[in-house]
Amino acid sequence: MKRQHGFTLVELIVVMVLIGIIAGVLALQVGPTIQGYLAVERRATLTSLADTALRKVATDVRSAVPNSLRLITPQCLELVPTIDGGRYRAGPDRDNAADPGRFLDPFEKKSSFDVLTAFTNPVSAGDAVVIGNQNTEDLYSGANMFGIAAIANTPGASTGEHRITLDAPQELPAGYDGGRFVVVPGGQRSVIYVCDATGKVANGKGTGTLYRVTSATLNAQPTCPTVTAAMPIVATHVESCGFVYSPNQGATQESGFAQLRLKLTNGGESVSLTMGAHVVNVP
Repeated sequence: MKRQHGFTLVELIVVMVLIGIIAGVLALQVGPTIQGYLAVERRATLTSLADTALRKVATDVRSAVPNSLRLITPQCLELVPTIDGGRYRAGPDRDNAADPGRFLDPFEKKSSFDVLTAFTNPVSAGDAVVIGNQNTEDLYSGANMFGIAAIANTPGASTGEHRITLDAPQELPAGYDGGRFVVVPGGQRSVIYVCDATGKVANGKGTGTLYRVTSATLNAQPTCPTVTAAMPIVATHVESCGFVYSPNQGATQESGFAQLRLKLTNGGESVSLTMGAHVVNVP
């Protein structure tokens, strides 16, 4: 009978030691590469999240009612959003004696007016129009925000695209002749961005959250809302954030500039982004 040959215990131990040495060398060489790849992935994810959050804020800022931005605190920014706008008829259609159209003027209160331009987004009863807002206080006190009771097509194309009926007769703000208006959604008369509980814990994770808080009413006095779990979240893992708003201090105040800063931290990695948004304050 042939004798069977195998590994001795010494040979097996030597092989295990060699495999361990080779594995250790590979770990030393490959480990930092893997950790670096994971760190890049975390930073890329944080960058994408921060960029998306800031773009959302900037979109609201750019489309806000003129002169509606107000900084409640460096971590609390309020604005009045819009969904559409257009030009209203400022005088009768003298070429159409049968139906000169409904128009607004500064001399008489009117309960309806014709819109000369078509809407891009749906506008319905319950929304509101803002005309000639030149001061932040006027808007938040409701002085130039008028509720929409009904909206329909005009009787003829020559008079305009839409006919808006207001909740009550209104007149134009004194001195305004721009012929423009914007539409504010009924369920979102106010939008407030709030940075809450910002900071960082020992494991390298941001503790704060950026919220977008909406309200169906306007507050004359600027107040930052108390955060609740039901509020919509824009970004998490926020280590720090802040808002800066600089309105034009000239005679016309036709523009402003908002600066938005956001720092996200997670897994020991941090990303800081700053975005600027020009604000058009022409009523």
